[in-house]
Amino acid sequence: MKQYSFIITLFLLVACGKQEEKKADNAMGDETVVPVKLEKVTQTVRSESISASGLVASSEEAKLSFKIGGIIQKIFVEEGQKVRKGQVLASLNMTEIDAQVSQAKFGVEKAERDFKRVENMLKDTAATLEQMQNATTGFDVAKQSLQIAQFNRSYAQITSPIDGAVIKKMANEGELTGPGTPIFYITSNRQSDWVVRVGVSDKDWARLKIGDKANVSLDAYPTETFTGTVTKLAPAADPMNKLYEIEVRINPNGQRFASGLFAKVELKPVQNRNYIMVPIEAIVEGNGQDAFVYVLDDSRKKVKRLPIRIGFVDGDKVLVTNGLEGITEVVTSGSAFLTESSNVIIK
Repeated sequence: MKQYSFIITLFLLVACGKQEEKKADNAMGDETVVPVKLEKVTQTVRSESISASGLVASSEEAKLSFKIGGIIQKIFVEEGQKVRKGQVLASLNMTEIDAQVSQAKFGVEKAERDFKRVENMLKDTAATLEQMQNATTGFDVAKQSLQIAQFNRSYAQITSPIDGAVIKKMANEGELTGPGTPIFYITSNRQSDWVVRVGVSDKDWARLKIGDKANVSLDAYPTETFTGTVTKLAPAADPMNKLYEIEVRINPNGQRFASGLFAKVELKPVQNRNYIMVPIEAIVEGNGQDAFVYVLDDSRKKVKRLPIRIGFVDGDKVLVTNGLEGITEVVTSGSAFLTESSNVIIK
């Protein structure tokens, strides 16, 4: 009976083993093989436009404030008002400032009397050389204090440094203001002074030069395109966004501009750039300038997915700026059905 049970158990084990082998064989036979087509990667040289956006501003602008603190006595202009260079825009209450000037004058008069008295005493040997030196220093200090008070008095009013317009007024009469606190924001109103300032990457900055042309589109004038010229290239990146500021001077073509208009700028650098060019069919999972392509691995039986950076699309070709260095072929046909675990066959 025991021998019979052993034979049955052995038979069941063998049967189970054959069944597992059959399942494994079926699994291998059913594994999907994706037929793919390859295309050669090529190189091209283009002068790619650079797109950016910014706000229209005046190339001449100023934030004006008082040199010293005090109570604002009078404001002579309002927001939007045109102003001339040298025009007085605001003044402080002069009571305290005039008192400081008078105090400094009295100090000079006293220091001068002390100096003359010690000078006469020195002639009669009634004063020492040290006393004479101290009196001389006191007289000089008093004169410098008067000069400071008079200088501060001359800057107790704000005058316009340019011909322009008051864009913003940030204080009112009777308010107490501190030294350097902005009171007015003014910009030039000359037609040739309008610019757009935009930020670009380091690679784009390296391709630009002073004098490069640009096309500018404004939301305020949707049917018109304005021409522009690159006039300034920032020597360093902005520490906040790591971009380099480019200034583009705009030709208004007789249109009325204002600070703050939103602008889209297409910069046209003269310098060319090398690109890797692939068929558009090779691109998978594109999101803006970021996308992926599939390439064969070393076994040429599987694929791997590579991230790329798209420069721009030219018809049925995609110009790639990064990600395909050293790659000679990419998968085109069949790429939509692939994963990195797929087996492939080249058709």
